[in-house]
Amino acid sequence: MTVIRQDDVISSVADALQYISYFHPLDFINAVHRAWEREESKAAKDAMAQILINSRMCAEGKRPLCQDTGIVTVFVNVGMNVQWQGSMTLEDMINEGVRQAYLHPDNVLRASILSDPAGARKNTKDNTPAVIHTRLVAGDKVDITVAAKGGGSENKSKLVMLNPSDSIVDWVLKTVPTMGAGWCPPGMLGIGIGGTAEKAALLAKEALMDPVDIDELRARGPNNRIEELRLELMDKVNALGIGAQGLGGLTTVLDIKIKDYPTHAASLPVAMIPNCAATRHAHFVLDGSGAAELHPPKAEDYPKITWDVGPAARRVNLDTVTRADIATWQPGETLLLSGKMLTGRDAAHKRMVELYNSGKGLPAGVDLNGKFIYYVGPVDPVRDEVVGPAGPTTATRMDKFTETMLAKSGLIGMIGKSERGPVAIEAIKKHKAVYLMAVGGAAYLVSKAIRKSRVVAFAELGMEAIHEFEVQDMPVTVAVDVNGVSVHETGPAEWKRRISEAQMVKISEPV
Repeated sequence: MTVIRQDDVISSVADALQYISYFHPLDFINAVHRAWEREESKAAKDAMAQILINSRMCAEGKRPLCQDTGIVTVFVNVGMNVQWQGSMTLEDMINEGVRQAYLHPDNVLRASILSDPAGARKNTKDNTPAVIHTRLVAGDKVDITVAAKGGGSENKSKLVMLNPSDSIVDWVLKTVPTMGAGWCPPGMLGIGIGGTAEKAALLAKEALMDPVDIDELRARGPNNRIEELRLELMDKVNALGIGAQGLGGLTTVLDIKIKDYPTHAASLPVAMIPNCAATRHAHFVLDGSGAAELHPPKAEDYPKITWDVGPAARRVNLDTVTRADIATWQPGETLLLSGKMLTGRDAAHKRMVELYNSGKGLPAGVDLNGKFIYYVGPVDPVRDEVVGPAGPTTATRMDKFTETMLAKSGLIGMIGKSERGPVAIEAIKKHKAVYLMAVGGAAYLVSKAIRKSRVVAFAELGMEAIHEFEVQDMPVTVAVDVNGVSVHETGPAEWKRRISEAQMVKISEPV
């Protein structure tokens, strides 16, 4: 009989969550590096370079890989011969570990969890509760996998109840393009097949905890239908040309992970959940000897990547930029922003639109006329930081507010991640504004461009308050120009065509 102490569970969960906040799994880093080496799209290659540099910086500075430090998901296998020492339930132990991790003073993590999700949506302030899946298994140990899943990728989860005769491959290839770039590719797709609807979703999430091993599988060859399906989907999804950050390129997914389970004869449940460029998970086993120890990667384990925007980048002074200036910006062009911008995401936009609709106007200190707004919810600063990691959030969530904001505020530009939808693009074109894209998954790198930060409105919204940032040489890409041309449409279309042509040439070559 193994005795597992309450404090060992708490400290192990807390340590693991701190660990994964700033250390990528090395298998993931190596996969991104291999993709970076073979990438031919300059925009995608630049995006992956920023992700790799951000990863090394976070490991060195022990600060979050992404400003969205995630909703915690925990898989626990409890041995039948385990005895517990302590007064708390297992769920309470895990949630106490989450609480301690997210409130750690040396590395504060962003609290994103809201209670009463269909009502008041009030922040719980400590990122609890976690989503916990517990199984009783044979043995005398407790096996725990801890993950922190960002909202941008989680929101792109898909579930379908196919007919048994339907093609899983066809459904995946039809569905992936509808996910856009809000899940921050390159990443992985976890696919669950079988069981019931909720079982398929659980299998898909659990599959994402497995290591990246698609190259090893390709080298040795598949041994069963699931492995054949992984290889087929890997090739066909990448052939879509979506690419890193949705900009078009050779690599959209680094691996396809699949788990299956027996299902009803009339059913074929399939769930698909993406993992983003801030992939975060860790595994440990408690055997009664004390808290788990996770060993950090070595500095030499990280690829030596440098990234320079080059002389072609256009420098922009946000304090003096005009509508005439932004009209000259080209889709896909790299800009370096300096000067002042305001921030605002879902809750702030909802408040601002309500104020406009009531005739009250914006609060004092919030003047968006001729300005740019950055869609971000930053991590709180620690030590001598101006602001914590402050990468972009998914821009499509602000699409429904875009027409009102552009029409009433005088706003001329927006900054976020991923694509804009048709409604937002039409508003951008109508008002001759622009949308700029920063790289999702490079939050710490982005924060180094922020020289000053202060809250100017809606302080009670916490990370969703409106801040004023003063930035210097913040790198962005022109994603939608004043004419409504979107690189998230033109880029993938171009690279899908190129990949298809390259494949046709390869097929026609003599053996």
